[in-house]
Amino acid sequence: MPKKVSSPTVPYAAYLRVYEPLAAFPQPERGHWERYARREHLPSYQDELRRSLADLLPTPPVPVPVHESDDAFVLEADGVVCVCPWRTRLRGWQALGELPGVLPLPVLDAVLPPVVRRQTADDYERWLERNPDARPWIRTSTWHVPLNWFVLVTDEERAYEPKSAGGEASLRYRTPMVQARRRVARALKALKDAIDEGPLIDGLVDVGRWLEEFHPRSYVELDYGGLVHTLPAEQLDEDHSAADVAEGIAALRAGDEAGATEAYARLVARWRAVKERQNAN
Repeated sequence: MPKKVSSPTVPYAAYLRVYEPLAAFPQPERGHWERYARREHLPSYQDELRRSLADLLPTPPVPVPVHESDDAFVLEADGVVCVCPWRTRLRGWQALGELPGVLPLPVLDAVLPPVVRRQTADDYERWLERNPDARPWIRTSTWHVPLNWFVLVTDEERAYEPKSAGGEASLRYRTPMVQARRRVARALKALKDAIDEGPLIDGLVDVGRWLEEFHPRSYVELDYGGLVHTLPAEQLDEDHSAADVAEGIAALRAGDEAGATEAYARLVARWRAVKERQNAN
């Protein structure tokens, strides 16, 4: 038999996902996901990313798929099947709106000409008029994990799998929705009591509001995704960012400003080093 050729790995994004129980979906969508979850082979996050990048190859590029994806990630927890729909089209529109703050205008114009961006924005506006309550099940962050994401999880929920001969490395956290919401509320109280306002608070308020959109029996997953392919194994093994965030918040709650500053400094140094890799590539 011919030797199987593996697909190239696509870096470098991390993901925050919500898996909702099938009961959260109305029919006929629930029936679709019930059948989908029984498939023998289910796609990975790399499959999703490769498909979205393939749309950028034509001329002119297709920044947002013409049709919404009918794929999802599937999780079974405590005997309950939960799904995380990709909603690639919606996320594509949202990502396109963020690009002007990420890429210099000449680069953005070369990658996605203005006429393509205008048409895509018009399509999104018309779509939102028909779907005003739409929200994604997946949030994506390139070249880093936002610190507010670590508030949702604990170090005990950390699952690190080093790269083996037959598979890929992975680093993820997974927690019940009720726990994630409780941690957001507690962290916001500690932060607001200590510092009143700031980007960490703003980001936490935003992610907290997003979590409220989902079924209370959902699961939240923080996945390092493609970041594991750009970080050394020893660095991944030593990365306990959720523990550092928890330590910093606990220090604030106890009035230990020095302890909070030390924990925050470790986090900033770790993730600054990761983001600097973006400029080196």
